[in-house]
Amino acid sequence: MANITKDQLVDVIASKTGITKKDAESVLEVFQDEVTTQIKKGNKVTLTGFGTFRLSKRAARIGINPQTKEKIQIKAMSVPKFTAGKALKEAVK
Repeated sequence: MANITKDQLVDVIASKTGITKKDAESVLEVFQDEVTTQIKKGNKVTLTGFGTFRLSKRAARIGINPQTKEKIQIKAMSVPKFTAGKALKEAVK
C-alpha cells in the first residue's frame, strides 16, 4: 500500500483535467483553505457521496503520562472529523 503525496495528487488532477500543475495545486490549496475556514467556524462541509468534514468537541479528561505514570489533566479541545459518505464506503469495500 502506497501513500499518495500532495504533489502526486496535483499531478493526477492536472493530467485528468488538462489544467497546468500550478493551477491544479492552486485549486487543491483553495479547497484545503476553505474546508479549514468553514470547520473552524463550526460549519459542516458536505461533498455528497464522498463525505463530510466537521468540527468535533472533546471534553477535558484525565490522562496518564506513559513515562512517569503520573496523572495529567488533558484540556478540552476541538478536533476536525471526516465521515465517509455512502458512495466512498461502497467504493472501498
